[in-house]
Amino acid sequence: MAGGVSDDPRIGELLGRGVRDGITPAAVLIGFPSDEGVRRNGGRTGAAAGPAAIRAALHRMTPDARAPEAFAALLGRTADLGDVAVTGDLERDQAALGDAVAPLLAAGTFVVVLGGGHETTYGHFLGYRGSAPELLNWDAHPDVRPLHDGRGHSGSPFRQALEHPTAPARRYTVAGLAAHATAAAHLGYVRVRGRAVLRDEVTPMLIRELYARLAAPALVSFDLDVLEAAAASGVSAPNPAGLPLALVLEAAYLAGRTAAVTSCDVVELAPPLDGSGCTARAAALVVWEILRGVTAR
Repeated sequence: MAGGVSDDPRIGELLGRGVRDGITPAAVLIGFPSDEGVRRNGGRTGAAAGPAAIRAALHRMTPDARAPEAFAALLGRTADLGDVAVTGDLERDQAALGDAVAPLLAAGTFVVVLGGGHETTYGHFLGYRGSAPELLNWDAHPDVRPLHDGRGHSGSPFRQALEHPTAPARRYTVAGLAAHATAAAHLGYVRVRGRAVLRDEVTPMLIRELYARLAAPALVSFDLDVLEAAAASGVSAPNPAGLPLALVLEAAYLAGRTAAVTSCDVVELAPPLDGSGCTARAAALVVWEILRGVTAR
């Protein structure tokens, strides 16, 4: 490749090379290093270190060898904005994430948020500033639990988005649910407001159908505990009966490829629980596939 890049380029070499002041990036990465919501929800903490670990794994990967020029061109126009500075005050931090995301979405930039616990998604949602996005969540849990003492947490972001007092989300679909970890009341709550898909109902055809039905703007969230534990043990709640990695990567590719999707997040990687680093690599692969999909738009 030209421009001083080696013949074995890595994403860390290419990312942001073409970003210039005054030029709107095609895509951005932004981190939310918080797991206060996980702590409030009684989960295993560690997700605050997620953004750094995802970046480290992503930077070591190569562009898609089947279309290297196009992928490298997108990477060159993708800015990494670093992490939102978190304070430990979750509500304040979520508002700050929304403030960071809002102008990017308004400019038409594709946003990828690196979490963080699943509380990341409510801050991400706040960036839509009343445009009522549709929500698609790949997750073993519906994450529509009630607030704790009036405060949100990692199990409540989609209830908060659906019940936002002035600009609620338009519709909610969650796919990959673990029947053994989904309360009947929560399943009913989702079905009134959208669609719930259990783990054994997820097929390649179903994945394509879900994306075909999305209407813009759409926010897609990837909770890594939707994956089988063999691919993602380093999460707050490992899932021995989760989805195969290949299916989730197909869902990630289509999230990037589908024009209705305007942003994604990847959440719940907990590096202190990820001794082999396998979960970080799986998370980075999800981001890689999202970007590959954006390249194909």
